[in-house]
Amino acid sequence: RLVHLDLKGAPPRVSYLAEVLPLLRALGATGLLLEYEDTFPYTAPLGPLRAPHAYSAGEVRAVLSQAKAQGLEVVPLLSFLLQFVLKHKEFAHLREVKVFPNALNPHKEESRALVKAMIDQVMALHQGLKWFHIGCDEVYYLGQGEESKQWLQQEDNTPEKLCLAHIKAVASCLASSYPTVTPIMWDDMLRGMQEQTLAESGVPQLVQPMIWDYSADLDVGSKVQLMEKYLRCGFSKVWFASAFKGATGVNQTLTLTGHHLQNQLGWLAVANSSPPDALEGIVLTGWQRYDHFSVLCELLPVAIPSLAVCLQTLKNGGYSEAIKENVEKLLGMSNLEIDTFMSSSLGTFPGSNILTLVTQVSFYLKSSVDELLERNRYVTGWFSPYHRKRKMIHPIIMHHFQPDAISLLSQWNAVVQDLQAAMEQVFHKCTVEEWMEENVHPSLQKLQQVVHDLDQA
Repeated sequence: RLVHLDLKGAPPRVSYLAEVLPLLRALGATGLLLEYEDTFPYTAPLGPLRAPHAYSAGEVRAVLSQAKAQGLEVVPLLSFLLQFVLKHKEFAHLREVKVFPNALNPHKEESRALVKAMIDQVMALHQGLKWFHIGCDEVYYLGQGEESKQWLQQEDNTPEKLCLAHIKAVASCLASSYPTVTPIMWDDMLRGMQEQTLAESGVPQLVQPMIWDYSADLDVGSKVQLMEKYLRCGFSKVWFASAFKGATGVNQTLTLTGHHLQNQLGWLAVANSSPPDALEGIVLTGWQRYDHFSVLCELLPVAIPSLAVCLQTLKNGGYSEAIKENVEKLLGMSNLEIDTFMSSSLGTFPGSNILTLVTQVSFYLKSSVDELLERNRYVTGWFSPYHRKRKMIHPIIMHHFQPDAISLLSQWNAVVQDLQAAMEQVFHKCTVEEWMEENVHPSLQKLQQVVHDLDQA
């Protein structure tokens, strides 16, 4: 049971991870899937790939030793979609399609050298690995570059074979240098392939596929069939991937635990119908962005109750009142809500103050500001954009809503200040800035502006 930490958005400070890892262990995690992306401390010539807030080598070692102390297996994930690499001018010439930083040109020798250099740098910091996740999902533009089009014109060549050749090249690169490490890959590019094509490609002997589906109403029968297909093609073991957050909306701020609980129960049903000894493990994914260029979805502290419910469900083979009580005890919550976003219970888990404040902002900030500015008749009738532009207002009317506006602003300023302070304990400044600009500023600035305009008038 690996917990996925998606570090391509809102990477937590190492001090926060040190608080969270013992909790994950207590909840039933047995390992971590670390998706570093641009937070890995790459060194020259890969230096440009490091984000300004990337972890240092010392910080990565600290996290790995904390994981080891908790008995958590670590699996690094390096997705060879490489958007975070191909966006840089130094590597743009390796794009499959010149204008899109989505896929690597598989025909260039330099592409293979880049993949090898990245694997080597990640491996140098990780000792005793059993698995290494090479990503390989949603490679939509593979085959659309000029060299690929020429390759596809040759007899018997197909997009499927091109994809498999690319996967094989990446997996072979890992296998040849690190023969004791097994590559894992997302399975979506393999799902629709003919069994014969897959079986003859040599890929099943090199990697373990990870079947992912984050829906609440999993089709159990088709998942079992897919698993059986992979085993017939020659794959030794199969992994599953569920989700505890980051799968219900690209700009989601709160986690609906019930959705993710249903997802785990679906996967348990698949596991119970699977061929014996075929399942290697399950990853609980926690996406922090849908891709390198999208906004942040739910922050890790916000989703810890969902993660707790999901881990306990997988560990115990189901969910019950007794499991709910155990989760509440481990999180220090008096009442855990499953089917609503509202959590009236505070909690004592690391970052629980962030969940409380994010809930307040998500539920009430926009609605309270809209109520004042769009549904208060004194504002809409006597302090419209026309009046505000000309700084005109009737003094009596002003008394009907100015105190409310000032009071609302001071309440929200206090909440936002508390949230900012809480987030800075867990995240770097750039994360706090991004979250505030996306989720707080649009409404808060409207309110600040109306109070300012009232003063001016």
